Amino acid sequence: MSKYLLNKFLYTVDRDPSLVERYRSDAAGTVSWWEQEMANQLLNCAVAEKSTWLEFTDEERRALREHDHVALFGLGAHPFLTLTLFIAMFERDHGPLEYQKAYGRALQHHALPYPDIAT
Repeated sequence: MSKYLLNKFLYTVDRDPSLVERYRSDAAGTVSWWEQEMANQLLNCAVAEKSTWLEFTDEERRALREHDHVALFGLGAHPFLTLTLFIAMFERDHGPLEYQKAYGRALQHHALPYPDIAT
């Protein structure tokens, strides 16, 4: 499991409006494409350097494909990254703050200590 890779996915997708829309409409395709093409590129690096070993686990892939922010939180994805990306994708389908409140309610069953979100 790589919390770094989960957070890198959430971070990079959230910063590109076309990727946000692509992930909203075709999560499985976006996750597969991103894992093949983007996962091993160095983050914020101007040089075309790549690593070769990073990949999602089956559990991470499933959670990303299903937009399952509760499972992602349990896997160690940073809650601010999931919240900002999921707001960009789903807030438009809800009233003011309705999505954010539902997001919080879905995570209510977690008690301290929360899953480790350090990368």
